[in-house]
Amino acid sequence: MVTRIISANASEILKMDGTQLKQSIKASEGRTVLSENVVTEPAIDNLTTSEIAAAFGADLILLTLFDTLNPKVSGLEVDKPENTVKKLQKLTGRPIGVNLEPVDEKAEMELTKLQISSGRTASVESMRAVEELGFNFVCFTGNPGTGVTNRMIAKAVKTAKKNFSGLIIAGKMHGAGVDEPVASEESVKEFLDVGADVILVPAVGTVPGFTSEELIKIVKIVHKHGGLVMSTIGTSQESSGAQTVHDIALQNKICGVDIQHIGDAGWGVVPPTDTIFELSKTIRGMNHTISRMARSINR
Repeated sequence: MVTRIISANASEILKMDGTQLKQSIKASEGRTVLSENVVTEPAIDNLTTSEIAAAFGADLILLTLFDTLNPKVSGLEVDKPENTVKKLQKLTGRPIGVNLEPVDEKAEMELTKLQISSGRTASVESMRAVEELGFNFVCFTGNPGTGVTNRMIAKAVKTAKKNFSGLIIAGKMHGAGVDEPVASEESVKEFLDVGADVILVPAVGTVPGFTSEELIKIVKIVHKHGGLVMSTIGTSQESSGAQTVHDIALQNKICGVDIQHIGDAGWGVVPPTDTIFELSKTIRGMNHTISRMARSINR
């Protein structure tokens, strides 16, 4: 058995493999916070955005715009590029994940397609790099305009099962520029069938027309098949203020999600620290919020 992530020390968390991390999150009963962080610009005083997010209560750190074939995190000095993730784990005491984007070259776009580097796409080469760099989890999703489709997400999960040993998260926060349903029971079942551990869905209140009734149906399907669900605030509403985040957090906890993600759209590239704190406080109370913020990474 493992310690639940909301009570675990850094020394315990960073020893967990993908299966153990999944069980640790499950045991926390909907009280896990994930913060997504941009890595390409410096934060304040030469800190990383990940250190800031961890200080305000994030349990899991997800890196975005990270190039797996040219690993760099702004604000982080390393002796060798291959030690980038290990250094960030040491500084934050948190499991570190990365976004890889399963781009569909045949996708019918609703807007101009954004071209991204190969190290950010969900290729076999990038997945092997994720394993070698020591990431704890990988997330297959799409940033705005990249042309990521559910079909390619399912393909990426299948490939990851052969090349990556950590936790696998899959799904869409928003359309990513493609004209298709963001979340559906059909796509969820497909992701589970090919081996996803966590199904990513938009948080109720973020994507127009995605209702709590739809989310509850998805949660029941995923839990029945032994998976977890992560609701995501990927529509810049993470910077809408504490009350908005409070309302979204409570509504999605009622629906039964296991992890609540908060995005990177703060002021510049600094995570919206007051809303990370508000999300944490709303879904687990001040005692667990203070515990996560104050618990030394040296424990």
